Amino acid sequence: MTTTLGGPGALMASETAEQPAVWRRLLADSGPSGASGVDAAAALVRRRSPRFVLLVARGTSDHAALHAKYLVEITLGLPAGLVSPSTFTAYGARPDLRDVLMIAVSQSGGSPDLLRTLEVAKAGGALTVSVTNNAGSALATTADAHVDVLAGPERAVAATKSYTAQLLALYLLLGGAPSAAAPLPDLGAGVLDRDAEIAALATRYRFAERMITTGRGYSYPTAREAALKLMETAYVSAQAFSGADLLHGPLALVEPRVPVLAVVSAGPGGEAFRPVLDALAERHADVLTVGSAAVSTAGGAGAEIRLPETPDALAPLLEILPFQLLARHVAVDRGGDPDAPRGLRKVTETL
Repeated sequence: MTTTLGGPGALMASETAEQPAVWRRLLADSGPSGASGVDAAAALVRRRSPRFVLLVARGTSDHAALHAKYLVEITLGLPAGLVSPSTFTAYGARPDLRDVLMIAVSQSGGSPDLLRTLEVAKAGGALTVSVTNNAGSALATTADAHVDVLAGPERAVAATKSYTAQLLALYLLLGGAPSAAAPLPDLGAGVLDRDAEIAALATRYRFAERMITTGRGYSYPTAREAALKLMETAYVSAQAFSGADLLHGPLALVEPRVPVLAVVSAGPGGEAFRPVLDALAERHADVLTVGSAAVSTAGGAGAEIRLPETPDALAPLLEILPFQLLARHVAVDRGGDPDAPRGLRKVTETL
């Protein structure tokens, strides 16, 4: 990766580059005696056979939880929902959660509202699993089972390696085959080697005030995480929409001066996204597509970052990498330091 040692964004660059090694470690340690605890947690879930899955998270981890919602509904055939922690904390709701699995996803495991939500869920009869990067955290020790994503210390404010480690850990927890994920570290390293290509692309967004990110299916969480990375590092007003929702009104925001970053990977989600590309082309939008689907410039793409094809459920691990690189380069090009975003801390404690 092309970065100046010790310069702006050096921490973010270093941790972004670690991701293939993190994935290898997690895959190696996901067996019965592995340090991640994935196998034991998955076995407990199978024994309890929940009929519904609830996921609770904040920030970047919320996007990993949204990805897990797709996994639960598509691969396990169970209904799933994202929890609003304030219903448990501010409003004091105490629902009957028997036969429910609640999964709490957190990089630090230190947010008080997530901890309180998990405590209330246990009291209401739920089976609880936490997925964190801190095995000693309160969230980890409170849950019935804990999955350590094994990302190692993450010092940059913008989460990179902990996010993709969460994606992989949740995939393994929810029945994904480690063999299908085995090629990911090498594929990810290949994407990260394209840093210079993405740095050149970043120059076209140096003066952008607004952006739109969009995707469908498994790619929608990627679009949301991409928007967050651009907002917190480069201070771009980036709005994320599912492709379907974009056509239901927000398309009116699209004009040539508002770049659209579209995640279009091969698979059902990418196929469902084709009408969105046509609508963007009609509006002469400046579109960057990222993903494994073949997208012609006639379909509305101004630029393309083509990624290797993977199983649909694993594509988000590769999809987010170019956006992490892009956000860092845009931030630095605009004179900022993504390692020191204004007003932000590494751990945000909400109530």
